[in-house]
Amino acid sequence: MKKTFEEVAKILSESKGIALEQIKEESTFSDLGLDSLDTMDLLMTFEEKFSVTLEFNAEIKTVADLVKFIEESKK
Repeated sequence: MKKTFEEVAKILSESKGIALEQIKEESTFSDLGLDSLDTMDLLMTFEEKFSVTLEFNAEIKTVADLVKFIEESKK
């Protein structure tokens, strides 16, 4: 899961201009200054990167939630 977190953090940093050290597993998307449109855009990016299907899900509130969801979807 650490590798997935690192890849997610890199994508967040590169696509939204967020400093890598600012991205923590417990960070919420709103903590990172992302609104729902940003989140939807990023979900499509993560789907392509990880070859998974992600839906905008109220249970995905933090970066850790997203990483866990990606890991479970890859199985």
